Amino acid sequence: MMVDSEDYKSRLKAYTHGRDYVQMLRESPGVIVDLLRGVPDEVLHRSPVPGKWSIAEILAHLADDEIATAWRYRQMLENPGCTLPGFDQDAWAQMANNAESIPEDSLDLYRSLRQANLRLLERLAADQWNSWGVHVERGRITVEGLARHMAGHDVNHIEQIRKILETAGTDFG
Repeated sequence: MMVDSEDYKSRLKAYTHGRDYVQMLRESPGVIVDLLRGVPDEVLHRSPVPGKWSIAEILAHLADDEIATAWRYRQMLENPGCTLPGFDQDAWAQMANNAESIPEDSLDLYRSLRQANLRLLERLAADQWNSWGVHVERGRITVEGLARHMAGHDVNHIEQIRKILETAGTDFG
């Protein structure tokens, strides 16, 4: 199921407004590492409320989304105007059993894929940022638009992680 409400889109846009979204993409993995330093495994796997993702599941989702984003960037650059399918994040989470994922593995995959995507973005010519595709659920999106979206997506999940840790109510650092 794709999360794509107007509220969600507005929130992601607000997170990046007036900010260097590429720098945000660079910083997000480190922010997450710092947040999770010393957090026990049982806290990482605890769902905040029934039906909501645990921190471990959020980390696995970030890795999954980075996989999809890597492909989307490359498709838009190779085939401007291409169709970009969506994916059912809940189905991916269930197929991979994200509830039982190893947080460190998910974080390592997310960080590695993010670095690969950043290397690609850093090499783009100015006009390549305008390469575009048509996302089946969101419509026309450019490489720049997708990068901005992903920076906001990171902040959204970082905020979720912070709230879960606050609810856990223990100082892990």
